[in-house]
Amino acid sequence: MTLKEQLMQEIESMPEELLAEVLHFASSIQVKRENPQAFTEVPAKLTYRPASGRSILRHAGTWQGDDFDECLQMVYDTRSQAKFDEHNLIE
Repeated sequence: MTLKEQLMQEIESMPEELLAEVLHFASSIQVKRENPQAFTEVPAKLTYRPASGRSILRHAGTWQGDDFDECLQMVYDTRSQAKFDEHNLIE
């Protein structure tokens, strides 16, 4: 059985949702094959600049509100306990 025959056999047994995905995939492969440069070009200058953290540091040590103890207790009550000496780090 040829690859095309195998593919046709699989397609005939697929539900409509999967057929839509297969069609989209096949179309994208064809576009990439016809115009490979459109997918390999890298922008000359990246616009992303990693955050410095300065904006967070401006707020360090400050807390607005009177619920600090309540919020801190909620964190203690709901966080996972990590164990770094075992294979399973979180129980």
